Amino acid sequence: MSKKEIYIEERPDGQFAVLKPNAQRASGLFDTQREAINRAKELVPGSHLDVERVKHTKFGKPPLWRSATRRPGKK
Repeated sequence: MSKKEIYIEERPDGQFAVLKPNAQRASGLFDTQREAINRAKELVPGSHLDVERVKHTKFGKPPLWRSATRRPGKK
């Protein structure tokens, strides 16, 4: 069974790209991180989503990655 992974990263122009591993092109570009997460969930249901951090928090800072499938501090 192959691992289902998908990434969401912020582009220099402020848009968010939905990327599959080793992809040369984005599967989609969106104005908000939420729109990108929703599209990624549609593209690959049940996948593990990693989102690039866009702000400093107590859990991390840019450009570290966080999981979009589980909220920090929640079980």
